[in-house]
Amino acid sequence: MGKPKISQTDPVFQQCISPSCGATYGIDEVRVACSKCGELLDVVYDWDSLRVPNSLKTFEEKWSRRDDPYCVSGVWRFHELLPFVPIRQCVTIGEGQTLLLPADGVAEYTGLKPGRLYLQYEGLNPSGSFKDNGMSAAFTHARFVGATRAACASTGNTSASLALYCSVTKLMKALIFIGSGKISYGKLSQALDFGALTVQINGDFDDAMARVKQVSQELGIYLVNSVNPFRLEGQKTIMYRVLEALRWEVPDWIVVPGGNLGNSSAFGKAFYELKQLALIDRMPRLAVINSTGADTLYELVERRGFRWNHGSPELDRAILYYDEMDAAGRRADTIASAIEINRPVNLNKCIRALEWCDGVVRKVTDEQIMDAKAKVGAGGLGCEPASAASVAGTKLLVAEGTIEPDQRVVCILTGHQLKDPTATVAYHTTDQDQFNKVLGSRGVRRAAFANRAVAVPNNMDEIIKAIRLYG
Repeated sequence: MGKPKISQTDPVFQQCISPSCGATYGIDEVRVACSKCGELLDVVYDWDSLRVPNSLKTFEEKWSRRDDPYCVSGVWRFHELLPFVPIRQCVTIGEGQTLLLPADGVAEYTGLKPGRLYLQYEGLNPSGSFKDNGMSAAFTHARFVGATRAACASTGNTSASLALYCSVTKLMKALIFIGSGKISYGKLSQALDFGALTVQINGDFDDAMARVKQVSQELGIYLVNSVNPFRLEGQKTIMYRVLEALRWEVPDWIVVPGGNLGNSSAFGKAFYELKQLALIDRMPRLAVINSTGADTLYELVERRGFRWNHGSPELDRAILYYDEMDAAGRRADTIASAIEINRPVNLNKCIRALEWCDGVVRKVTDEQIMDAKAKVGAGGLGCEPASAASVAGTKLLVAEGTIEPDQRVVCILTGHQLKDPTATVAYHTTDQDQFNKVLGSRGVRRAAFANRAVAVPNNMDEIIKAIRLYG
C-alpha cells in the first residue's frame, strides 16, 4: 500500500490499489473500482492526522463498558483502526462476539504439537458466519451515503448477513442474487425468513456477481459484496480479535479458506497497517486454501507464478487463465459451497496480501475437507465445509514441511455447522444413496471419521447390547 498519495485534506479516503495510478476518492462516494484504471480500491487513513492508541492493550479497557453497544461489538471496539465515520454513526447488531480456542485434538490430526493450533470460530456471529463483520462496516458506509437499498450476489452467507442487517436495522431493503442450485438450504432459509427479495438466475456465483454489479449500477443500489472496500474494513477486525485472544502476540501462521478472497485481503491489510503503526513487531505468514473444485488462486499463484510484484502484477496471466476456463466451459464445483467461486473479485488484493505476509496457496479435495470438518466437529465446534478447508490445508502444509510442528497456527472457521447440515448428515449417514448423492458425486469416496447411527430393534436387550458394543 505504501505512503498514501493524498489529494484532499480529509484524513480518510478511498484510493486505487495500483501504485502507478493511485487515484483518490472521497468516502462519500460509492465505488467498487477506480474510474481511471478499473482496479480495486482501498479505504486509506492518514494516520498522522488521526488518534491511534500507542498500544493494542488500550482496547482491553473497552471490555468493562458492557452498556455501550459499540464496545460490545467485536468490530467497533476497534473503531480507532477503521475510523472512516464517527463512532456514533456506526451500525451494529452485536457482531464479532467470537472465540479463539485451542484445539489439541485437531492439532494432533494436522501434525502440530499440543497447544499450537487455534480455531477462530466466526460461526458465533448473529447470522452464523464471518460476513457480519464486513456487513456492519458496509452498512455503516451505506447509511453514511444515504442508501435505501442494498444488493449482493451470494453462495449463501453474504445473503444471510445482508438480509439480517436489513431486517434488524430497517435502514435498507435487501436484494439478493443467487445461482441455480448453488446455495444450501441452511443459508437460503435465512435470506427468505428475514424478508429479502431473492432473485435466482440460471448460472453460478460468477454469473450472479456479474449481474448484481450491472443492476446495482443501473438502479443506484448499494453493493455489499467484498468488492466494496468498506466491507473489508470490518473483516480486518477478525485479526484484531485473534491478537486480543493471544494477548497481542502475533501467531506464526493464519490459515484461511479462499473463495472470493475478501478475508485474505482484509487480513493482509490489517497486519500491514498494524506494522505501519508499530503496534506489532512482525507479520504472520498467510496461507490461503482453495478447494480442488474451485482452485483459481492456486493455479495462478502456485503454478503460473502470478504475483503482486510490488504493484505491477502480470495481469495477462490471469486473463489467459480465465479465457481457458471459458473455452473449456469449466465451472466451480465443490461441496464447500461458500468458496465455490472461479473468478474471485479480490484477486489482486489477495496476491498483495500474500506478498506482504510471505504467503502460500494450497488446494485440498472435498474428501480432505469433510474429514477435517469431522475432526473439528468431534472437538465441539461444528463448522460448515468451507471452514474446514483451513484445517485440511494446515494438515497438508505440516506434512510437506512448510509449517513446522511447533509453530503457532490460527485456522479461521468462517461459518457455523448449521449453514450446511446436508453435507454433515451425508458424511455420517448409513444411507449409501444419500452419501453418493451429496458427496460421492463430488469425488468423496469414504468418510474416514463418520459417526454413524447404530440401527437396533425396539428391544431392551438389543439396545443394551448395542450400547455395550459401540459405547
